[in-house]
Amino acid sequence: MFYITSSIIIHKMGCSFSFSALWMVFNLVLALSAMAPRADARAFFVFGDSLVDNGNNNYLATSARADSPPYGIDYPTHRPTGRFSNGLNIPDLISEQLGTEPTRAYLDPSLRGNNLLVGANFASAGVGILNDTGIQFLNIIRIAQQLEYFQQYQTRVSRLIGSAGTQRLVNEALVLITLGGNDFVNNYYLVPFSARSRQFSLPDYVRYILSEYRKVLRRLYELGARRVLVTGTGPMGCVPGELARRSRTGECDVELQRAGALYNPQLIQMVNGLNSEIGSDVFIAANTMQMSFDFIFNPQAYGI
Repeated sequence: MFYITSSIIIHKMGCSFSFSALWMVFNLVLALSAMAPRADARAFFVFGDSLVDNGNNNYLATSARADSPPYGIDYPTHRPTGRFSNGLNIPDLISEQLGTEPTRAYLDPSLRGNNLLVGANFASAGVGILNDTGIQFLNIIRIAQQLEYFQQYQTRVSRLIGSAGTQRLVNEALVLITLGGNDFVNNYYLVPFSARSRQFSLPDYVRYILSEYRKVLRRLYELGARRVLVTGTGPMGCVPGELARRSRTGECDVELQRAGALYNPQLIQMVNGLNSEIGSDVFIAANTMQMSFDFIFNPQAYGI
């Protein structure tokens, strides 16, 4: 199922994600630009799930794939690319706004030589913060593996520009990480009485996955990332896929909305706490749920 926004479809594994994508991208670009005020080109790295996967899952034996129509129908080639979109996705649009070429999927064989210096996309549809999220998709690149690939990437780049040049490239790069939605729709709420819902109350589960996310972000920092945009979840209970499964009246699902309302503010608190511990504003948290509602309920502010 799909949610069609102005010229973009964003498909979250197991549901559609109701971001107003173009407006959200504009805000993400502003946030990223604020983190990197200099005008010179710099690398761009992407981590996360189907919202930002540029085709890694095409190279995996998994059911989480976007390699057939209608995916790609509005892409310049009009063919599926592995992006979970009818055309460009969020990283593509950010690259476009920054004036750089799109990052290539890390598993793409063409990512070699000078192409490596543009950056890389490590994202994989279906993954979450937790290793047991998305287990129904079998072979996906879980976030720990994405970080291992990032380390491997740096080894490859150091052969091109040396260790010092690689450290500088990574330190100055822009980084986008998008995780969390699948930990709800493809884990906690995947089936009634799921293992995680029996293990945790929802507030405790939110605290648990954020404690695990903190470890992920800390590791990203240890690997050299210094300008990182961390996005929250959108209004998960309002997306068409979840409405079809859970709503008889067309109203947003209360439980998934509650999950997002608990998760997003605490994500910002976690990120702020991590920045305080590091002693620098390395991470910027974007409350994409609030962004979406602002756009929907106050469209005049955005010229609509």
